[in-house]
Amino acid sequence: MITLDSVTLTFPDGASRIRAVDDVSITVRPGTIMGLTGPSGSGKSSLLAVAATLIRPDSGTVVIDDVDTATLDLAGAAKLRRERIGLIFQQSNLLPSLTAREQLTVMNELGGNRGARTEVAARADELLDRVGLADHRHKRPHQLSGGQRQRVNIARALTNDPSVLIVDEPTSALDSERSQQIMELLVELTTGSSIATLLVTHDLSLTPHLHTMLYMKDGRLTNHL
Repeated sequence: MITLDSVTLTFPDGASRIRAVDDVSITVRPGTIMGLTGPSGSGKSSLLAVAATLIRPDSGTVVIDDVDTATLDLAGAAKLRRERIGLIFQQSNLLPSLTAREQLTVMNELGGNRGARTEVAARADELLDRVGLADHRHKRPHQLSGGQRQRVNIARALTNDPSVLIVDEPTSALDSERSQQIMELLVELTTGSSIATLLVTHDLSLTPHLHTMLYMKDGRLTNHL
């Protein structure tokens, strides 16, 4: 579960400061997807960065699985991200020289786990199977479609079995059919693994897939756009 309580984040703007996130409180429970939408510059990405522990807010608390992130130093926050949080970005950012399976197994090395290679490869194959890419595990990014690359991106985020997913515009580069398929996959993974998912999107056609949709404007939550 992830809880943000009275979170405020500001950035310098000349002699003053801009409130990118203004006193926002949300709770995302396991097995649910909370969607967040709003115009560009409304603070959505800033809120995601705070939720992902990439930025520390000026005030308020961020609690992930009963861990108050304000008590963590930089190393502790990085460890929490590795162990509890899966990040899915707008662009898949796959390494061009690696196969789909290697995109996942390299995360084990970067995370410092260095488990047995056979176990790591088996885990990668299991995740690629879950996202429908079992037959594509030996392909490199240029051999995959946009939707398939995003599926690898999702599988990579699940490598360390996170309890929280932070998702930024996962369908922005996809056509409507592939967008629906990716959202159906995220719903299946969220509910099936009891993950708490916070997702930013501009695509309101995805709303039926979400358990909750919140709207953001000028750094604050509103009832509508």
